[in-house]
Amino acid sequence: MNEVLQAVQSRRSVRCYKPAQVAAADLEAILDAGLGAPSARNQQKWHFTVIQDAALLRRMVATIKAIALKSDNEFMARMAADPNFNTFYAAPTVILLSAADQTQWADFDCAAAAENIALAATSLGLASCIIGSSGALFASHEGPAYLKELGVPDGYHHVCTIALGYAEGGIPPTPPRNRDVINYVR
Repeated sequence: MNEVLQAVQSRRSVRCYKPAQVAAADLEAILDAGLGAPSARNQQKWHFTVIQDAALLRRMVATIKAIALKSDNEFMARMAADPNFNTFYAAPTVILLSAADQTQWADFDCAAAAENIALAATSLGLASCIIGSSGALFASHEGPAYLKELGVPDGYHHVCTIALGYAEGGIPPTPPRNRDVINYVR
């Protein structure tokens, strides 16, 4: 199996990280992979914010937890009630992907960039988890202040975050895949 297919087959969402920070050279390679993702009409209307400030990440998690505990979403409220709840799974690096408002397909471009980031991390021996629930933070009353603090350009919105680091306790096993979702028209 070639290296790309190997990375695709071995990439997993990891939810437990060692505290060691991602090496700078690896982080740059991972970000370059994100920038290499396809972009509709090559607009590249995305923005990547790398967050490595542990105190800021803890504050973001605390805000998300407070929002989730008040949520009508039973699953989110139950998750946030766990004393070990951490939106980013205590990863030392979190990458926020934002897309330009009013730009058709920019969210899709960010999704492609997120997968490139996750695959690049896997290929370098790092772990990742693409997270959508972080959107609750940026949709909240506190959201605009966080976007400003994080340096997200005006006119951009949250698409997802990616937890990034070294896996604690190994990579989870591959869950079975449902092949019934494929049909051929020949």
